[in-house]
Amino acid sequence: MRYSQLLIPTLKEAPSDAEVISHKLMVRAGMIRQLASGIYSILPLGLRVLRKVEQIIREEMNAIGGQEVFLPSIQPAELWQESGRWDFYGKELLRIIDRHDRKFCYGPTHEEVITDIVRREVRSYRQLPLVLYQIQTKFRDEVRPRFGVMRGREFTMKDAYSFHASEQDVQKTYEDMKTAYNNVFKRCGLDFKMVEADSGTIGGSFSHEFMVLASSGEDAVVFCDACGYASNLEKAGARPPANGTGSDGSEPLAEVSTPGQKTIEAVTTFLKVPPQKLVKTLILENEKGLVAGLVRGDRQLNPVKLKNLIDCEWLHPASEESIKEQTGLPVGYVGPVNLPLPVFADHEVAAMQDFVTGANKTDAHFTGVQFGRDLQVEQVGDLRTVEEGDPCPHCDGGTYQIRRGIEVGHIFILGTKYSTAMKAGFLDENGKEKTLVMGCYGIGVGRTAAAAIEQNHDDKGIVWPAPLAPFQVVILPTNYSDEKVKDAADTAYRRLTELGVEVLLDDRSDRLGVKFKDAELIGFPLQLVIGPKNLEQGEIEVKTRRTGESANHPFPAILEKIPAQLSEL
Repeated sequence: MRYSQLLIPTLKEAPSDAEVISHKLMVRAGMIRQLASGIYSILPLGLRVLRKVEQIIREEMNAIGGQEVFLPSIQPAELWQESGRWDFYGKELLRIIDRHDRKFCYGPTHEEVITDIVRREVRSYRQLPLVLYQIQTKFRDEVRPRFGVMRGREFTMKDAYSFHASEQDVQKTYEDMKTAYNNVFKRCGLDFKMVEADSGTIGGSFSHEFMVLASSGEDAVVFCDACGYASNLEKAGARPPANGTGSDGSEPLAEVSTPGQKTIEAVTTFLKVPPQKLVKTLILENEKGLVAGLVRGDRQLNPVKLKNLIDCEWLHPASEESIKEQTGLPVGYVGPVNLPLPVFADHEVAAMQDFVTGANKTDAHFTGVQFGRDLQVEQVGDLRTVEEGDPCPHCDGGTYQIRRGIEVGHIFILGTKYSTAMKAGFLDENGKEKTLVMGCYGIGVGRTAAAAIEQNHDDKGIVWPAPLAPFQVVILPTNYSDEKVKDAADTAYRRLTELGVEVLLDDRSDRLGVKFKDAELIGFPLQLVIGPKNLEQGEIEVKTRRTGESANHPFPAILEKIPAQLSEL
């Protein structure tokens, strides 16, 4: 391809609203343009990158027996009502009414649609297992779309769904998907970790995320420095305390005046006790009402862990208005003693004695609180967010490290959540009706490309891993109007194309400095610089974008070696 024939509208400056480097560089490199908030047009260079990600995904999905389909993006409300997600999914679901007043949504995911297809077309165990996947446009009405294609409202996603006769069978496909996903991200040239994860709004019993490690990542990745265990922050387990706090539990319960002291810092300073001697009581709300979660004063409550312990559909922090309206208690002084709500405690709290809590009245706290004597709880469990340096619960001697990461893939074992709700079954070998067991597996195509930039860039621009670069080689003639330079550039272009190399010939009349800057910005792995002085010596210059190293090589003999050089990048 010739540069003059392509739409590559590079910019010197990044847009003012761009927060992360991938957003800035994809706009500056002429790969994307914003149409509306969280909605982007993908330009030719950007589309070449996305198509490369898609092709890698297709090859790995096909390798494990996946069959590609293409499902409608507009989905009828009846399917979502049947699964129970029409009301539960929330405002991220873009709801539509057609001219006949029928309700639809723009699909954020396709569990309902694929389950409907399979329940109509699959009747026998002989048709199982079945793995179907698609690469499709999705829409989720994010409250704050940002970071370019990293967190847009409209995006491209590979979603796969598997159907099985048993839990044992879905486990095998799940392991195959793990392998395929690892292969995808390795082939994309990314530094990533597979981590245990929570299933979130998709549902299901078991899941893993694939996180590209980058300082700009929105998510925290927790991993053990000894045994290799890895998880996202929501899922990472905390080791239960080995014993109590050292208090003998002999203090009497006493109410003390704490005028105006509402925060942990204020209360502990006022009472001259460390935060480890205080128990925080946090009020949250789910579909059944208000609940309370207890953690030590220096810890953070993990709402996902509490939601899973309670086994509720959703769980959010309760507003001050809701707490006052439903309990009449003063916010800032709420405590678990005689609290008229279901109470759930972190296992560190269960090991504490003689601690401080709110007294459920304004300007007052309790001291000398005993876990077994003064308060009763519904259940004790791991409810806190882990911290760097915490001991790993999966091995002896290991400690947690925390890094930032970008989620690019997520795999789930769904079980029978959707197949039960939508009555998707099959006949087993004995002719008995059984419920299908499902798995679900997603990869964000645009997010993968953006994550590659977050991990591979410098102050000049993008440094693409060779498998994802829009072109592998750019030819930079110093003066394309010079007959000898033009002949050499055209020769290099033709021969590299014959060798199967994706090559871009910069045939513009711009100054060489402009061409260099654009080549560095866009991030082509190899640059071939062709000028009259080097040609007089029978050479051209080959420069590697990642290292900045350059050297002169005999021309045209060097062209035969370019494919091997690219395979090493």
